[in-house]
Amino acid sequence: MYRRWILSAFTLLLSIFLVACTTATTQQPQSKIANSNESSKINSQQTPKESAKRVVALSSLSADIISQLDQTKLVGISGSRLFKDDPKFKDIPRVSEGQSPPNLEKIVALKPDLVIGAEGFSNQPIQKLQQLGISTFLTQVKKWESLEELTKKLAKLIDADPQALLNRYQTFLPDKPTQSPSTLVLVSRQPILAPNKNSWAGDLLTKFQAKNLVAELQGNNPIGGYVTLSAEKVLEANPEVIIVVQPPQGGSETELLESFKKEAFWQQLQATKNNRVYAFDYYGLVNAGSIDAIEKACQNLKQALSK
Repeated sequence: MYRRWILSAFTLLLSIFLVACTTATTQQPQSKIANSNESSKINSQQTPKESAKRVVALSSLSADIISQLDQTKLVGISGSRLFKDDPKFKDIPRVSEGQSPPNLEKIVALKPDLVIGAEGFSNQPIQKLQQLGISTFLTQVKKWESLEELTKKLAKLIDADPQALLNRYQTFLPDKPTQSPSTLVLVSRQPILAPNKNSWAGDLLTKFQAKNLVAELQGNNPIGGYVTLSAEKVLEANPEVIIVVQPPQGGSETELLESFKKEAFWQQLQATKNNRVYAFDYYGLVNAGSIDAIEKACQNLKQALSK
């Protein structure tokens, strides 16, 4: 059982490091990536001089934004469970599935004039596509303002009007937050991981005026934006609200929550005593994932924080 949880934690860490990168916004002029035994440089903004008409999106969020801005411009996407039953994406070719690398031959065959990747996850395929003369763009979204800026940038690249989508984003946020309960978001049990303010989840809590108990904490965790906590620290923090996020690799939505209930400290927490413990999906809160996923996470936050 112990080994099982260690494996689950490792999978979650890997998922956050790889998948959460798809929720990005800060465009960096250059990013270094490893290629064999050499260090190469990649231009993250090698964008087309004219508006793009054939776009391949290697992250679910970018694919969804392009689709919302102008469905006709999207010619290829990476496979995602978020789009599995969405008719808008039914006939769009998949260039990868799950965590597998994008198939470069499939991408080239689609004759894109722009390929959008995720910083930290798509660097190597993006570099190879640049070498073939294909325009590219890397994204990174770690806060709400980044989502807005990314939407504006993508709209500019495909010559679309982003205003309707930007207006929709504003409907997700609370009008007048009146409460600020002390809150702790837990994304893993072994080790116990929680997002600080330098993460998408942490920034969402700020937008809802929740008091993130680990907002200012910094750790040695290799995953930026997350800190490792001991059971003693959780008990000491004693949050009013606890949000448990089910890892993306599968299982029921409450599986991680059920595992926390077995911990000796769990029943001593005021959130547990007051029945203010909630199970959230990974997409929307930890990884922005898609616009619908963000909207659902915001709706759930409104309900959880307003009681």
